[in-house]
Amino acid sequence: METTTLEPILAEHPFFQGLAPEYLKLLVSCAANVRYKANEMIIRAGQEAVHFFLLRHGEAYVEIHDPRHRHVVIHKLHEGDVFGWSWMLPPYKAHFDVRANTLVRAISLDGKCLREKFDTDNSLGYQMLLRFTPLIVQRFERTSLQLLDVYS
Repeated sequence: METTTLEPILAEHPFFQGLAPEYLKLLVSCAANVRYKANEMIIRAGQEAVHFFLLRHGEAYVEIHDPRHRHVVIHKLHEGDVFGWSWMLPPYKAHFDVRANTLVRAISLDGKCLREKFDTDNSLGYQMLLRFTPLIVQRFERTSLQLLDVYS
């Protein structure tokens, strides 16, 4: 039986473009293929934030609950998107729900495994921070606009 590695998939993903090959080798040991059925919860707000995901196939929704207990979609995720960064900073709790809208196939990266690698190699941690920061800012801006639209 032939064993394949996720390293080429990580290397091809735009999020990891330009990352040194030695860092990819470290990251792949924290990575796994995952699959979620339509309507299945991937991340639940308030629960421990354990992973971040590279969406390879399908569509997922980032949601919040409004005061009337409805699910409000604040962002749609598609193939190539990255989501889930609450694993990076204490208290490691998810801030939003993420629900699969269709069948979702993704690469999951284990946050605890990554933090351990960052503790040993601060440069790797810095490289990841440089990649996540623009995403966080972009999502915050989109979320702010979406919430203004929903509640105005």
